[in-house]
Amino acid sequence: MFDSKIMEDNRHRIGLQYCFTDNNLSCFRYIKPEVEYVILYIFISLASVFTVFLNLLVIISISHFKKLHTPTNLLILSLAVADLIVGLIVIPLMGIRFIESCWYFGETFCSLFLFIVFVVVSASLGNLVFISVDRYIAVNDPLRYTVRVTTDKVVCCIIINWLCSCIYSVIILYNTMFYPETHNRCYGDCTVHFKFEHVVTDLIITFVAPSSVIMSIYVKIFCVAKHQAKVVNSVTGVSRSQRKAGKTLGIVVMVFFMCWIPYYIVILIEGNESTESVEFNVTCWIVYMNSCMNPLIYALFYKWFRISAKHIVTLKILKPSSEYFSIFPDDK
Repeated sequence: MFDSKIMEDNRHRIGLQYCFTDNNLSCFRYIKPEVEYVILYIFISLASVFTVFLNLLVIISISHFKKLHTPTNLLILSLAVADLIVGLIVIPLMGIRFIESCWYFGETFCSLFLFIVFVVVSASLGNLVFISVDRYIAVNDPLRYTVRVTTDKVVCCIIINWLCSCIYSVIILYNTMFYPETHNRCYGDCTVHFKFEHVVTDLIITFVAPSSVIMSIYVKIFCVAKHQAKVVNSVTGVSRSQRKAGKTLGIVVMVFFMCWIPYYIVILIEGNESTESVEFNVTCWIVYMNSCMNPLIYALFYKWFRISAKHIVTLKILKPSSEYFSIFPDDK
């Protein structure tokens, strides 16, 4: 009893508590200074609200205005839904876990939360693959673009993308979701413990393979645009807005890679030990912040998004027939 009292005092001295004081299998909770708690909670709250608000603007814009009902914008809408889920669920819950260093929402919701995280990541990359293919067809075969890329085909691709993401997430998280006791986790922990071969497999399937496809397609787009610039302008009739869309979505892809590559580098170097490192936590939050960057990119490069966002914020979309409002600069 005396020894346990000494151990308890030592834990308080180095800033440790149990996540659940009435559970002998509880994880430890790292105590931070009060100022640090306030700053971190403010940051998490702002990041979540900012991400949700911006992606809602994208979703409402594309859903409401008839002139934005194009195949490309449907893919952007799907990507915005994934980013919205990150802002609505992933950032707040992961933020609480990071700040409190404990998971307070139970084993069942932990499994569901990890499933959501993996689905969103996989679906985002799938959306980017389809966006790349869409832009390649628009640049390489503009005369038949409207025939080859239709709304029905894009909706089908989006459904397949999300279904495949769900199936893959169940497979990769099968033991974690249905047999959590096999991972020897303390009570209050909510992390995925993969073997190194599983990490490599996940890296190849959810990042390397789709990234290779995306990069190869954008290299082809660049080569076609550069080599046939005069033909594209004078003969095939590709509009300036189409080329600008390709460039803008290329920036979205590039930013996505810049956010995710550091995370995977840390995972490969540190393995399962990474969950406690500063590098892992920093790269994780860079990844989460990617979800609020895409709407900012649209705001910088798409005038239609700025106009539609203004209509939404000023509540003009509540007016009759607002879905037919002029949102393109060239509209009369």
